[in-house]
Amino acid sequence: MSDEWFDRPVLTGRYVRLEPLSLDHVDGLFEASKEPSIWTWKSEHQPASVDAMRGWVEKARDGCERGLRLPWAQVDVATGEVAGSTSYYEIAPHDRGLCIGHTWLGARWQRTGFNTESKLLLLQRAFDDLGAIRVGWHTHIRNERSRAAIERLGASFEGIHRKHRVLADGSIRDTAAYAMTDDDWPEASKALRAKLR
Repeated sequence: MSDEWFDRPVLTGRYVRLEPLSLDHVDGLFEASKEPSIWTWKSEHQPASVDAMRGWVEKARDGCERGLRLPWAQVDVATGEVAGSTSYYEIAPHDRGLCIGHTWLGARWQRTGFNTESKLLLLQRAFDDLGAIRVGWHTHIRNERSRAAIERLGASFEGIHRKHRVLADGSIRDTAAYAMTDDDWPEASKALRAKLR
């Protein structure tokens, strides 16, 4: 059972296709990543070149090889363009839980339903395919846009992890923690599908 938790199948919706992140996505990711505001709350600096983005992808893939993170590229179904990236992390098959994060989208795809469908695909895989009982999210306590997006998914706020992470600029992040359980999932699934309609 636990091996399938570390698989990265292609997940396809109406608007977004999640593909296992690879070096083939580097150029598209770099093009999508050029808006500086995307990186305001991230733990990493904005990649300043294609080579820097290649390093970002290699770091994500290294995390994958070590079982720490499962990264996907978010691809626009209509155009084939790479729109951003998202991941599972803190994957715990024994406890039947994981987190969704390391997510970013190019400015053009923000507030379009793209993120909603991407999260729906990841939640369906977690709850319906893997039998997860809990999915979590972490974000900067001051990242209001991210917090609102997580709440719109149907996740519940669970508290603050104080001095949780050190960011690229050396500042210390307090983290807002959210989660959804298998008890929440049926209602959340209906609501997310209704939003996409």
